[in-house]
Parts: sequence; C-alpha cells; structure tokens
Amino acid sequence: MANQEAGAGTEFKKRISARNHLRGTVEEIVLGTVTAKVSVRVGQNLIESVITRQSVEEMGIAVGDTVTALIKSTEVMIMTE
Repeated sequence: MANQEAGAGTEFKKRISARNHLRGTVEEIVLGTVTAKVSVRVGQNLIESVITRQSVEEMGIAVGDTVTALIKSTEVMIMTE
C-alpha cells in the first residue's frame, strides 16, 4: 500500500509536484501578527515568501538556516531590458 499510517519507526518519503526547488539560506524573517516574510538567498538572487507566522514557529525556521524554496505557479513573467 502506497500510504502508510504514522507510527513509531515509520519513515515517509515526501513527494511534491512542484518542479522548481531552490536551495538557499534564510537571510531575514519579518514576523507579523499572522504572517511572516521569509527572505532566502539563492546564489545572487533573493527569494521572498510570505507564509504564516505559525508555520515559521512550528518549523523552527531561523536566520542562517538552509531551506528549500518550492515554486509552483500558474504564470511566470519574463522581462528584458
């Protein structure tokens, strides 16, 4: 059976349909009452995500942590100079 019930010693492989996985370092966290803005440095680029404050606290995300930004979007815009 593909799905297993959680139990002692049970390990789950997490799978996600998002194809854009960007590994980076948390540079800044701005906590609001309900939401938090998390800034992640990926090479020379800064990715910013707004997630719930509760998620930041439950996941224990802190400045300096290595995290993965998962990007799934219905639209990507391209700009040229």
